[in-house]
Amino acid sequence: MSVSLDTVGLLAIWNRKDQWHDAATAAFKRLVDACQPLVTTDLVFMECGNAAARYPFRSSVVALREQLAATEMLLLLDGGEVQEAWDAYARGEYDQAGIVDQCSFIVMRREGLTQAFTNDHHFHAAGFETLF
Repeated sequence: MSVSLDTVGLLAIWNRKDQWHDAATAAFKRLVDACQPLVTTDLVFMECGNAAARYPFRSSVVALREQLAATEMLLLLDGGEVQEAWDAYARGEYDQAGIVDQCSFIVMRREGLTQAFTNDHHFHAAGFETLF
């Protein structure tokens, strides 16, 4: 089963100064070693791109996004799903999770995913397992 990549996890592996770098790097290595399929949305990469704009790992963001896009592992939301995410966001569901997380939850449920590469507590609040 695929694992959903989250901004928190991706930034932690790219940024050696991130407090979660070691834990995230170890968890990512386990996923890669197990040939675990990885998926996410372009929204997650947009968040990563914004956060990495002034960091030397900017090219890593682009490279992973291109790799996932080439293998059709970038998942899209339809208009109804986007509205569903905004509705959940407006209600403050899952401990006030942000809009990109709300979108990730919808995609994860649609795809039957249970694990997220993150330690973001919002994923636990939404009923998913975090991997570090």
